[in-house]
Amino acid sequence: MRILAGAAVLGSVSALVAPASASASPSVSPSVPASASAAGSHGERAQGGAVVSVEQVADLTAEEVAGQLRGEIDSSPVRYGVTAYRVTYRTTDSTGAPTTASQLVVLPRNGARHLSTVSWLHGTTVHRKDVASQNPKSTDRLTALLFASTGRAVSAPDYVGLGSGEGFHPYGDPRATVAASVDGLRAARTIAHRKGRELKRKVQVSGFSQGGPATMLVGRALQQEDADRYFRLGALAPVSGPYDLSAFEAAAADDKIAKSGIYLAYFVTAWNRMYGLYASPGDAFRSPYDKKVEGLFDGHHTTGQIVSALPAASKDLFTEDFLNKIRTPDGVLKDKLRPMDNTCNWRPNVPVQIFHGRGDKDVDFAHATYCADQLTTNGAARRLTDVGNYDHSGSLRQALPRIIRFFDESAKTE
Repeated sequence: MRILAGAAVLGSVSALVAPASASASPSVSPSVPASASAAGSHGERAQGGAVVSVEQVADLTAEEVAGQLRGEIDSSPVRYGVTAYRVTYRTTDSTGAPTTASQLVVLPRNGARHLSTVSWLHGTTVHRKDVASQNPKSTDRLTALLFASTGRAVSAPDYVGLGSGEGFHPYGDPRATVAASVDGLRAARTIAHRKGRELKRKVQVSGFSQGGPATMLVGRALQQEDADRYFRLGALAPVSGPYDLSAFEAAAADDKIAKSGIYLAYFVTAWNRMYGLYASPGDAFRSPYDKKVEGLFDGHHTTGQIVSALPAASKDLFTEDFLNKIRTPDGVLKDKLRPMDNTCNWRPNVPVQIFHGRGDKDVDFAHATYCADQLTTNGAARRLTDVGNYDHSGSLRQALPRIIRFFDESAKTE
């Protein structure tokens, strides 16, 4: 998981979002009404997905979209201009408490009244402004523009605690991930309706790195009848995600990943805040980093600032005793990791295509085969595309035009 200073995608340590098993139901209730948060008015009760604010952030011709993509993402699929909005909406956090989140909603300028919908789920992001709704140069902003320029509506949630949403980012928490994504779709439907347009019920879900396992989790939620009254799952296209989180974190503890210490520190500080992995920072981090590591992951420090302040290697950042706990987890860590190793352990009733590159040094290709094997065990068709000898970021660039073709073919079977 390459760390790119200033980029929206830090990597995929938190791909941590998955149900416990194919037969178990995830502890997610994204459709439960949430009371108004502090950002709301009059303390009224509001359904998750209720729109709080809308701001137009882009209005581009097809030529302008292609120009923004040029040199970053293949622009050949571009067909239409787009209009993009920063939307704040109501959702719930990792505890189920009401909060707000933000997202980018993009609509194509093609005149169509009924639109297919893509939910785009981003990779690991440490700085709250390096997300699609905030950063016009981010890979996730460009990806959302690309999908919309093919004639689709796009909901690109920033997740809880990033963008202009409230609170801290509960990194990889399954409940908050599903809530922000499904509620984001509801908010996008409201925006489309205000523009005289309707979103079709079936949602095509895709995501990169952390967003790969998130794609599988959100897809499962949409497939369940009680996840949302309107939206249903249409297709799944995860890209370069770590679907075996226990193995991924163990590899980070063993410094088998570039800048593994940074990734592991983000994971550990977030999970300690949610689940209590250590009594004090000195139990997990070596001096002098134990005095500052938690403050660096507050959502207001950039990737570059964090990288310059902490050692890249886990062995230099963490105590050996704590690294051993990551390698052989027990207690709450083991309990919380178990479901995260089963993101793909269910049977989708829609087309699924897993994309990964064999040249990926951040997330090993073995994670893609792990996911495919779990799907096959549950009776799903094994569909895995090796996009070639490309690194982590390169695998996304190679996958995107393939995803568009896959979604086009999938829509024909609906």
